[in-house]
Amino acid sequence: MSKKTIGIIVGSLRKDSFNKSIANYVSSVFPEDYEVKFIDISNVDMFNQDLEDNPPTSWTKLREEVASSDGFLFFTPEYNRSVPAVLKNTLDVASRPYGQSVWGGKPAGIVSVSLGAISGFGANHHLRQVLTFLDVYTLQQPEAYIGNVMALLDESGNLSNEGTKEFLKSFVSAFVKFSEKF
Repeated sequence: MSKKTIGIIVGSLRKDSFNKSIANYVSSVFPEDYEVKFIDISNVDMFNQDLEDNPPTSWTKLREEVASSDGFLFFTPEYNRSVPAVLKNTLDVASRPYGQSVWGGKPAGIVSVSLGAISGFGANHHLRQVLTFLDVYTLQQPEAYIGNVMALLDESGNLSNEGTKEFLKSFVSAFVKFSEKF
């Protein structure tokens, strides 16, 4: 059996992103028969339908990376009760041209990470809404909301909280089981 490839998409571009810290940990706990790759969205040109006849290289690269993935894990902060613009742009670019989305029919999981106690709840649910339209099957349980993240990381930005590590291992286990259905 060939390895399944899971694309990890981090919706924060900040160098010391808390979401990337959590994503780095999660990527390390996948089973050996899974390949995990980070899909860099930092340089994806903004979507503009006028460019479809001659798409920017960043669009083509993103679409190829999404198409070659068997599933996705999204890590998102919450900006104004929704997802960051860079993440929404990524979803839009890879869903176009209309009728040629490369997202559809694949499994995904969402982890929202926040400094606050509500743990990116709004972003998590806005992202679920968009993924539903894109025909991406989202893991429903367990939900992954990581709040008060600064208290969970060591001084180097690595996840150090054992309870959170165990929860994220169970999240990955549930996602792997879910993704096997596809």
